[in-house]
Amino acid sequence: MSSVSSIEWTEATWNPVTGCTKVSPGCAHCYAETFAERFRGVPGHPYEQGFDLTLRPERLELPLTWRKPRMIFVNSMSDLFHEEVQAEYVERVFDTMQRADWHTFQVLTKRPERALELSPELPWPANVWMGTSVENRRFLHRLDTLRGIPAHVRFASCEPLLGPLHGIDLAGIGWVIAGGESGHRARRMNPEWACALRDQCVAAGVPFFFKQWGAHNAQGQRVGKGRAGRVLDGQLWNGMPTAVKAAGT
Repeated sequence: MSSVSSIEWTEATWNPVTGCTKVSPGCAHCYAETFAERFRGVPGHPYEQGFDLTLRPERLELPLTWRKPRMIFVNSMSDLFHEEVQAEYVERVFDTMQRADWHTFQVLTKRPERALELSPELPWPANVWMGTSVENRRFLHRLDTLRGIPAHVRFASCEPLLGPLHGIDLAGIGWVIAGGESGHRARRMNPEWACALRDQCVAAGVPFFFKQWGAHNAQGQRVGKGRAGRVLDGQLWNGMPTAVKAAGT
């Protein structure tokens, strides 16, 4: 958790929950788990319990202390809609986001079904964006679920991109992020998958953000951390939502 972040598509991270459990192939080499487990058993460390799911109520109001407006990735080290996070606690997180209306909050989940289930009890101010992860075609159904959530901006995170997403339905989706996998066990992203997804976004008028190649460059060679870059087809793709869309569109 930090008031600044090196993640290319955000400016800060906020983790009122830490820890998670795996639900799909995109979780296999989870960077958050790898980081947290390094500190399991270290007395007094925030990750003394490793990647066990842990509520952090002492962090609930942290964004209210950040006066400068910024993009905030919510739960970079967890999933707010994990089944073990009580509905009352999710409501408290949303209350903070509603009160901190000078920030923009980017909530990303692999559990959009639970987000949809809880959505009628949650406020959905314009500064709360709701996204879901789609790593291959098996999980395109998550976008169908996401479309039922009355967020003003809905987005898809296709990272790590583990397969082609031909024919993706981008109706009601206001932003797409894509990228390859990092880490020493990273699976290679085929450049054709990223280019095809980019082309579909361009055709649909949906902002496209290419975050990284990951551990393998465009030629499929394994390279050092951060050395593969972010250039896709000769340019950077830094698309972001330019306007808040009305809920339900």
